[in-house]
Amino acid sequence: MGPFEMVVAIILIVTVGKIIQTKQKAKHGIVEDQDFLGTKTHRLLNSAETQQMQEEIKSLKERIQVLERIATDNNSANDLNRQIEELRSR
Repeated sequence: MGPFEMVVAIILIVTVGKIIQTKQKAKHGIVEDQDFLGTKTHRLLNSAETQQMQEEIKSLKERIQVLERIATDNNSANDLNRQIEELRSR
């Protein structure tokens, strides 16, 4: 195999790999955008499943905030300790 055939084979392999990669991203709802500087960004397509996942993430973040507030609030921790001790003493 000469150098010309080697270059053609490499270009063919890279092209086929890019096509497969693009199809996989499209299958999972990922769109690749490229700006004028050549910077690539990835974003998810807006679909019902994506919106559902975004709502679920939002609710999970709210739950985390509540748990953080409970964990860092000294008054409620003291109240919980007091209530636990009262239950133990019964």
